[in-house]
Amino acid sequence: MNKAELVDAIAAESGLTKVDSKKALDAFIKVSSDTLKKGESVVLIGFATFSVTQRSARTGRNPQTGKPLQIKAKKAVKFKAGSELSKSVE
Repeated sequence: MNKAELVDAIAAESGLTKVDSKKALDAFIKVSSDTLKKGESVVLIGFATFSVTQRSARTGRNPQTGKPLQIKAKKAVKFKAGSELSKSVE
């Protein structure tokens, strides 16, 4: 499902117009991104938890040459499914 299909599904499920559904989705994405940039978590109980983790620097291998290379430390977004989401997928 891409963003346009998600907007259509939100509009159909909620009774909102597609324009309002797109605004709501864009607002959710912006607020979630801003919250994660601050280092805080986004917790949607029963659905999911989004958080930021720090990955440490490590040594990897170039798959073409096999030579070792340094991979820099970075922040990554972590997604953990909630219990209701996990049960609905089973």
